[in-house]
Amino acid sequence: MTASYSGRRTLYPPIEPYQSGMLDVGGGHSIYWERVGTPGAKPAVMLHGGPGAGCNEKHRSQWNPALYDVLLFDQRGCGRSKPFASLENNTTWDLVADIEALREMYGHDKWQVFGGSWGSTLSLCYAQKHPERVSELILRGIFLCEQNELDWLYEYGASEVFPEEWEAFNDHIPASERGDLLAAYSRRLTGEDRQARIAAAKAWSRWEGVTVTLLPDPKGLEESTQDEHADAIARIETHYFNHMCWLEPGQLLRDAHKLHDIPGVIVQGRHDCCTPPSAAWSLKKAWPQVDLQIVPDASHSFSEPGITDGLVRATDMFAG
Repeated sequence: MTASYSGRRTLYPPIEPYQSGMLDVGGGHSIYWERVGTPGAKPAVMLHGGPGAGCNEKHRSQWNPALYDVLLFDQRGCGRSKPFASLENNTTWDLVADIEALREMYGHDKWQVFGGSWGSTLSLCYAQKHPERVSELILRGIFLCEQNELDWLYEYGASEVFPEEWEAFNDHIPASERGDLLAAYSRRLTGEDRQARIAAAKAWSRWEGVTVTLLPDPKGLEESTQDEHADAIARIETHYFNHMCWLEPGQLLRDAHKLHDIPGVIVQGRHDCCTPPSAAWSLKKAWPQVDLQIVPDASHSFSEPGITDGLVRATDMFAG
């Protein structure tokens, strides 16, 4: 169950999309999509994190391009999708419907579903609703959207590991509002004051950014706190978390039996302070067929060497 240190795999060389476009999914939203790899090869779909983070060029390199035909897309409200940072008609189940619309557009009977962090949540939602459409699941940094997970990151838990960063995150909110930081940040992120909105977005995104790697990543932190990226991810995350991602308590574990016929791999950092390993362990118990790989020297980010190794080995293994 514990991933190996030696002979680690790295990302495949960067590649450009061979096709891209926009898809009108209704509700005022158009989503950006792109395809990389070899047309007609094994189909896969990549579900990015956040919610609200969007895709980037490094995400394309987790599959052998000669053996896969991978579709990546920016979920509603983020990246190159329009309208930017919109919360209207933007729910988990809207995104699940978007994934199906993309699958139907290309006529795939089944495809590999690959998602990390929030992308793991969305992957599980999609697979439990459409198990017949999933050939395999490859998941990273399991997030089940349970109250204890949100409390860990936004109330007490990660605060004890990163006390100086927690203080800055906490101090951004007046003392009178600190009893519910999620609500306090949400008010600022949906308010009319543009300056206050961006300041809150940067504070929110910085706090999340420091929790996702085992070792400091100044470049990644700088990228995550750029105005537009921070605005989308902070607004959309608080929107989703305020609604518990439109999931019933315990839903993803309750319905894990629907995954039992789907081959799966979970790559989980032992020291993940963003989505702690307890959620991955709970999912493993509810879905015993999955291969849970705990990386001993990693946290949350897919770019950490041990996480990259596990993900690339998984896509290679399922390439057929």
